[in-house]
Amino acid sequence: MGASVSQGSGRGGRRRTRNRPMSDINVTPFVDVMLVLLVIFMVTAPLLTAGVQVDLPKAQTSVITETDEPLSVTIDSDGRVFLQDTKIPLNKLSARLIAVTGANPDIRIFVRGDKTIDYGRVMQVMGTINAAGFRKVALITELPGIASVPQKKRK
Repeated sequence: MGASVSQGSGRGGRRRTRNRPMSDINVTPFVDVMLVLLVIFMVTAPLLTAGVQVDLPKAQTSVITETDEPLSVTIDSDGRVFLQDTKIPLNKLSARLIAVTGANPDIRIFVRGDKTIDYGRVMQVMGTINAAGFRKVALITELPGIASVPQKKRK
């Protein structure tokens, strides 16, 4: 393979060839790094989606499959309102939603309410969102049969 036979050579009939540089790319380190990154993203992605920790009620619903990143309004067990991860007074919620969305009424807004809070508080928040002109408001629940992770209480 690496040597060729020449027919008129006086040196034993063999001629040495030079070692050629290998032109293949070694992809093993690349694959290793990509697998490590994949594991890191798989572990951290669920932690990035839920900002404020609440104990959601369980309900028989279908799973929402949307490609857009929706806005999340959360009501914790003390009745405090959060827009994404930021605590906000209820009277400033509609102005902040309009500022964040650019007054686009077709933005989907998810309302996450702790199961221990009063139903009237959830309706206050939803009424404020609807009064601001947003039409796509959805309540978020947990599917029954899925064990919830113990939540830490926010101060």
